[in-house]
Amino acid sequence: MLKKFSWESGFYSLAIAVFSQLRNGEILTVNFWGETTQFIRFNSAKIRQNGVVIEGNLKLNLIADNRQASVTIPLSGYRERDQEIAGESLEYLREEIKSAPEDKYIVYPQKNSSSKEVYRGNIPGEEEVFEIILKPVGNLDFTGLYAGGNMVRGYANSLGQTNWFSTESFFVDYSLISENQRAVKGTFSGRNWDTGEYEKQINLKRKQLEKLNLPQREIKPGRYRVYLEPAAVAELLEMFSWGAISEASLQQGGSALAKLRRGKTLSPLFSLKENFMRGDVPRFNEFGEISPQELPLIVEGKLVNTLINSRTALEYNLVANGANSSESLRAPEIAPGNLTEEEILKSLDTGLYISNLHYLNWSDRQEGRITGMTRYGCFWVEKGEIVATIKNLRFDESLYSFFGDNLMGLTNFRQFIPNTNTYECRSLGGSLVPGALIEDFTFTL
Repeated sequence: MLKKFSWESGFYSLAIAVFSQLRNGEILTVNFWGETTQFIRFNSAKIRQNGVVIEGNLKLNLIADNRQASVTIPLSGYRERDQEIAGESLEYLREEIKSAPEDKYIVYPQKNSSSKEVYRGNIPGEEEVFEIILKPVGNLDFTGLYAGGNMVRGYANSLGQTNWFSTESFFVDYSLISENQRAVKGTFSGRNWDTGEYEKQINLKRKQLEKLNLPQREIKPGRYRVYLEPAAVAELLEMFSWGAISEASLQQGGSALAKLRRGKTLSPLFSLKENFMRGDVPRFNEFGEISPQELPLIVEGKLVNTLINSRTALEYNLVANGANSSESLRAPEIAPGNLTEEEILKSLDTGLYISNLHYLNWSDRQEGRITGMTRYGCFWVEKGEIVATIKNLRFDESLYSFFGDNLMGLTNFRQFIPNTNTYECRSLGGSLVPGALIEDFTFTL
C-alpha cells in the first residue's frame, strides 16, 4: 500500500490554533483538501514517468461586519510553520476585509453536525502496480495515466463544527492505439483493485481496437440512430453542471432546464439523482452544510429538485439542500434501464456506435442544445454488425430530444466514470451511468 501522509490531526490542531486568535465579532471557516497520490505516465506500454505527490491546502474565510474575505495557503506538514503562516494569513484577511463591500447574501456558518467518514480501499502497492497494469497490454500500444492513493477533505468553523472525509481510490485513464494511429479509450477505476475485471475490460477494448482496421465509412450530415457507451453519456451529463441543474441559473434565466420548470418533461426512462451513499465525495460542502444521502433531481422525466446552495436560498427565499457554491453535480447517477449488453447491436440495427464524446458546449442553452465531437472507437453498424469505422463527427442536439422523446432505452448495467481531472489536485467523484440507445441524433458535419 502507498504510505499515507496523516493530515487529520494536523488539520484539527491548525484550526484550533487559528480560531484562538479571533477577535470579538469575527467568524472564521477553514476548508482543507489534500492527497497522497502515486502518478504514473505510460507510453507504448512503457513507464515514462513515476512519482508520488503529497500536498495539502487550506482556505481561510473570514466574516466580520457583513463582509468577508478569503485566502488559500499551501501547507508544509510542519505544524509550527503552518500555524505561523495561518496566523499571518488571518492578519492579511483583517486588512482585506476593511475594503471589501458589504455582502447581504453572506452564508453565516452554523454549528451543524460534525462528521467523520473514512473509506478504505485496496489499491496496488507502489512497486506491484507497474506489472499489474502492463502485463495485460504488453503487446499493445498502451498510453495513459495511473493515479492512486488517499484523498482527504476537511471543514471546521469557529463555532465548533468539524467535518472530515477520507477515501482511497485509483483510476487508469488509457488509450490503445492501432497501427494506423487510431485509438480506443478506456477508464478503469475504483477503491478496490480487481485484476480480473481490469483484464476483462482490456480484452473488450482489444476487440474494439481490432475493428479499427475495418474500412472507413463516410457519414453525411443527418439524423441517425446511435448507441452511446456510458463514457459518452457521462460527457452529456456533465453539461448539467454548466448552467442547467443549478437553481441560481434557473432563477437568472440561464438554465438549459428552464422548460422543465415550466412543465415540459423528459423521457419517463430518464431519472437522475445525487447519491452520496457511494462514498466517492464528502456530503459536507464548503459552507459546512450536510447534503442528504440521496437527492432525486429528475424522476421519470419530471424535474423534482434543483441544486440549491445557501447563498441562492438567501437571495430567492428558498430552502437550501446542501449544494456546493457552484451548484454543480457532485455524486450523480442515472437510473439503469432494461437493455442488455447482448441486445445493444441488435437494437441499434443500423446506425452509429459511439464510445466517446469530447469538446462539448452549449450551442443554444434556452433550447438545451449541446454541440460536440465524437472521439475514439466509433463505428458504423449495419443489421446489428459493426462493419466500418467513421471519421470524427460533430453533433448538435437537444437534451429534450436525446434524454426526451428520442431516448429508446438505457442499459441494465452502469459504469462508474471517474472525474480524472488533476488540475491543482486530483479530483474526487464521478458519474454512475448506463449506456443509451437514441434515435434521430443529429450530426451536422
